[in-house]
Amino acid sequence: MSAPAITSFDNSPDFESSTAWRSQSWLAPRLVVLTLIAIALSLVAERAGSDAALIFAVNAVAYAAGGFYGAKTAIESLLAGKIDIDMLMVLAALGAAAIGQWHEGAILLFLFSLSNVLQDYAIGRSRNAIRGLFALYPEVAKVKRGGQILKLKISEIVIGDTVLIEPAERIPVDGVVLAGQSAVDESPVNGESMPADKGAGDPVFAGTLNGPGILDVRARKTAEQTTLSRIIALVEEAQDSKAPTERFLDAFEQRYAKLVLLVVALLIFIPPTLDISDFQSNFYRAMVLMTVASPCALVISVPSAIISAIASAARDGVLFKGGASLEQLAAVRVFAFDKTGTLTRGEPRVSDIVCAAGVSEPELLTYAASAEARSEHPLAKAILRRAQDSALALFEPADFQARPGRGVAALINGRALRVGRVARMTDCPTAPDTLSARQRELEAEGKTVVAVLRDQEWLGLIALADQKRPDAAPLIRALAGRSVVTVMLTGDNQRVADSIAGQVGIGRVYAGLLPDEKASIIARLRREFGPVAMVGDGINDAPALASADIGIAMGGAGTDIALETADVVLMGDRLERIVDAWRLSARARRVVKQNIAFSLAVISLLTLGVFAVDLPLPLGVLGHEGSTVIVVMNGLLSLLALPELRRRQLARSRDA
Repeated sequence: MSAPAITSFDNSPDFESSTAWRSQSWLAPRLVVLTLIAIALSLVAERAGSDAALIFAVNAVAYAAGGFYGAKTAIESLLAGKIDIDMLMVLAALGAAAIGQWHEGAILLFLFSLSNVLQDYAIGRSRNAIRGLFALYPEVAKVKRGGQILKLKISEIVIGDTVLIEPAERIPVDGVVLAGQSAVDESPVNGESMPADKGAGDPVFAGTLNGPGILDVRARKTAEQTTLSRIIALVEEAQDSKAPTERFLDAFEQRYAKLVLLVVALLIFIPPTLDISDFQSNFYRAMVLMTVASPCALVISVPSAIISAIASAARDGVLFKGGASLEQLAAVRVFAFDKTGTLTRGEPRVSDIVCAAGVSEPELLTYAASAEARSEHPLAKAILRRAQDSALALFEPADFQARPGRGVAALINGRALRVGRVARMTDCPTAPDTLSARQRELEAEGKTVVAVLRDQEWLGLIALADQKRPDAAPLIRALAGRSVVTVMLTGDNQRVADSIAGQVGIGRVYAGLLPDEKASIIARLRREFGPVAMVGDGINDAPALASADIGIAMGGAGTDIALETADVVLMGDRLERIVDAWRLSARARRVVKQNIAFSLAVISLLTLGVFAVDLPLPLGVLGHEGSTVIVVMNGLLSLLALPELRRRQLARSRDA
């Protein structure tokens, strides 16, 4: 799916396209005010004894203004073969007018339209929390072309352009830093609160805020292709998608509305026929029943919560791809984790340096790094990085040879250096007993051991390991505390997998798996425990992510594949966001249940009031529409406003 172009943002689909109410436009609130004015004028005209034609005209204005959108939606639904809430409300108002209760019908339409304006305003706030991210795009950018610096609209920037980013400016495109150093606030994209240091070769994202330095950035994507645009498009699509509970309530609404009409028809005709009550009072009671029994609050109880929760999660760097994934996550009983890049950093680091007798650690590391300086192997880069971190001066290698599977060879100061895995050094002298014993210990810990030899003499060993993420163990403990099963699925060997699993606290490990085998394990776990969530990097784990009930991809800000394959995307690399997402899902389900229970209780009480105390229409409308506003506000406050308040308090405490 392609993201919307920035220049066409105003035409992008939103909530207004799925309902006739236009609270975001200029017309709907004005119609509500006009309805109220017309009702007031009608009352004044009656008290003043004005002409009946004038009173009728004023009442007609109240009905036309208050019922405009409701009637429009009702007609559209009827033409589509559906009966909806708007039709029930319009019929009740017309019924009140038919028996001379013009004012009560007008009040019904006024409160109904006011409720929808307030309801849509609240939901619009949830949507604007995400759509407001478009404001993070600068209108123009400074682009270096032909030796000049041009100010161009961001829609005119093409891939390969060099964009000048000055201090405190928003970055307009996704790209890579060519020159300069700075700290960039990336919170709009990945939810990370601390600025990220950026230098030559580092990626940057549109919408993020540059710090004190000046950066030259080469554009890698056009404005409509940026990560931020894709996030906004996917979140808007997610907010428009329906959770299973919402789909059920939509289907329920159709059947329920028909049942209400049937009951109302029976109530209108049967009691008068049996001389139980007169037609007019019974007709009025039926109109009140049709109003209070309408399931407005019930139908809006789910989407109001889902939209607020999705918006809140996105502001924390967690992207739910739809209401179904938000609703399902809290039901997950098993979290399956890929190892490399998920529980670990995904890059080897030097963990141990073991020197032979008479060799110092700096000497061993200097020779090893000098020999590996021209190698592209990940292990070589890890050794070189350790030497650079130690500020060691390296030698210039000569006669460099990369031997696939056997390491590297080079001449250093005229002496032959060999660096490679111990098991591949079969043509070299046997290692000293002390080194051999230490080698076995390190390999038992799941580490890769590299030998360093100079002129066939053993200088020592360098052990490397993929480092676990510091937040992996706390995450596993947090999930275990919620009675969630955690497992590891990896293509790595059993020894390495067991080592990492032991460090992070995972007890069940499946190692040596091919991608299709991971999917089979997920199916087995589902049969044994229930719904399964798979957490991976969104690239190598695509089959497993797709086969799980919920696929969670790490680091979505850096990969398009993650944005496409997973149900939930963590835009940063912070594992604790998984627990945050799980809690939000549980809270959203709780709010939905609260809303549904409250809506049903209000409908029941108001319906009882119709028959027990002859509930008047204005009070019935007030209770009915009030409950609708309450369930919307419950979702907005619980899932969007309060989390936003906590975010701001946390930010203030950090800045203090």
